Amino acid sequence: MRVRLAPFFALGEPLAYAVLRIGYGLTLVTHGLPKLFGLPHGSMADPMGGSVRLIGTVLDLPFAPQIGVAVALLEGVGGLLLALGLATRLLAAAFALQMVGICLALGPTYPWIDRGIEYPIILGLVGLAIAMRGGGRFAIEQRLFPSA
Repeated sequence: MRVRLAPFFALGEPLAYAVLRIGYGLTLVTHGLPKLFGLPHGSMADPMGGSVRLIGTVLDLPFAPQIGVAVALLEGVGGLLLALGLATRLLAAAFALQMVGICLALGPTYPWIDRGIEYPIILGLVGLAIAMRGGGRFAIEQRLFPSA
């Protein structure tokens, strides 16, 4: 059975990886654009304000508004670039680190349901995997820089 399916898997794997990379990037875009444009997102009326409060009060970091804008740009613009397959390793690594930060911020209570950290855990692991593998065959960067 394995031998018969080998051509299917050989053909399908690069396409499936591209779909994973695109889906991952676009998922992150859906979190960045509401922050950048001041739009509600899910149950959050002010996602940028929520991010800034998390950064400033939970993580106790200085320059929370500026970090919030950087996070929104990473998610909104970086997610789109990742979906296209540009700067894939760098952006995926940045997303993996962002998810580590989110997990650390939520870690003391470790909620598993109702917006628990299972989502940033899996998003961080996918980011790590993409950072290690790169953009794949269907990434724009492969067309621009074939030897990379």
